[in-house]
Amino acid sequence: MSLLTAAVDQSWETWDDPVRGRLRWCLLDDGTDPAPHAITTGVIDLELGDWLGRHRHAATELYFVVSGTAHVALAGEETTVHAGTHVRLPGGIEHGLSAGDGPARVLFSFPTTAFADVVYRFRDDPTA
Repeated sequence: MSLLTAAVDQSWETWDDPVRGRLRWCLLDDGTDPAPHAITTGVIDLELGDWLGRHRHAATELYFVVSGTAHVALAGEETTVHAGTHVRLPGGIEHGLSAGDGPARVLFSFPTTAFADVVYRFRDDPTA
């Protein structure tokens, strides 16, 4: 078990999907670690034009803008957030994320043992 995790050393996933969005992300910490704990953390990298589709899930989520500027859609309102901003997203509330005027890096966290515990329901997904 390691107590230090570098984003650069993680397996990154890329989405380019009309519903989920276009972005690159990785997990930093989740329940796959042999020492169980109740937090899942990851990083989203957004380039200009990238976005995460509007969605909801039961778990509360936290965003922290590490660098750049992003737009957060929250309950029908869109807000611009800058590096150093913390955003709390209550469970069940619809939200989405998009790049501002350039690249942005956003840390996300859930109070769950594993990322698989978070069930995403995307607004534009006909099966949601």
